Amino acid sequence: MIAFVKGRLAALGADHAVVEVAGIGLSIGASARTLGQIGPVGEAVMLHTELLVGEDFLRLVGFASATERDWFRLLTGVQGVGARVALAILSALEPAELTRAIAAQDKAMVARANGVGPKLAERIVRELKDAAGPAPGPATGAGPATPRGAGADAASALLNLGFRPAEASAAVAAAEEELGATATLDALVRLALKKAAR
Repeated sequence: MIAFVKGRLAALGADHAVVEVAGIGLSIGASARTLGQIGPVGEAVMLHTELLVGEDFLRLVGFASATERDWFRLLTGVQGVGARVALAILSALEPAELTRAIAAQDKAMVARANGVGPKLAERIVRELKDAAGPAPGPATGAGPATPRGAGADAASALLNLGFRPAEASAAVAAAEEELGATATLDALVRLALKKAAR
């Protein structure tokens, strides 16, 4: 897993950036929001990354913040949402807006993204509701509610075991609800595994 890339921003495209690292130019896909935030060509840049592996491709996707990367993982865990659609959603909505839209089950807001029709928007808000948590106030909620403290570590453990992001988030949320806020990481992981296996 490549967690981040740090180097010199060599070029910007419509949907990617080229980052020079030790004399090698890495083409990194990104949302329009990230491309607008990473700074001018020629300057140093650091991107949080996700490596996508397919039968006939390797693709690196970059994000200006770890929160945006976390949302990308959650979105691509929803059936019908590939990397292109997830990046379109993250181009249209910043993480805080996405959190509010999903918590409020606002399908119309999610459907503002290119390539997201009403049915897909409905599936996204339904499947990710547990990850978003309750609708945040104006000063809170930049990212998914699940990734915090022991819950974040438990979700990460399930992801490392091969669970899809939406499955991991739902299982950890159910385990947290049953065990309470003082649950240990070990207890959360054990119960989340049981919940996910049902």
